[in-house]
Amino acid sequence: MRQRALETRLTQKGQVTIPLPIRARLGLQPRDRVRFDLEGEVVVLRRAPARLARHFGAVQAAAKPLDWRAEREAFEEGVAQEVGAEDC
Repeated sequence: MRQRALETRLTQKGQVTIPLPIRARLGLQPRDRVRFDLEGEVVVLRRAPARLARHFGAVQAAAKPLDWRAEREAFEEGVAQEVGAEDC
C-alpha cells in the first residue's frame, strides 16, 4: 500500500521543507545531515550516517588497550616503594 504523496514548494535558493511525517519517520532533528540518492528519475532522501559512525573502525589500534586497574595497581605499588625508600 502506497502512502499519499506529500508536496512542498522549492524556494528561490533551491531549498525545500521536509514534511513533518517524513522527518518523524526518519528521526530527523534540526541540523541533522541527510543524503540524496538519485535512482533513475527518482530522488531518495536518507538520513546520513554520523561522521563518527562512517569512520568507526577505519584505523586499527596500534596496541591492545591497557588494563587501567592493573596500571593503577602498578602505580600505587611504585609510589609505596618510593615512600618506603625515603623513610630509610
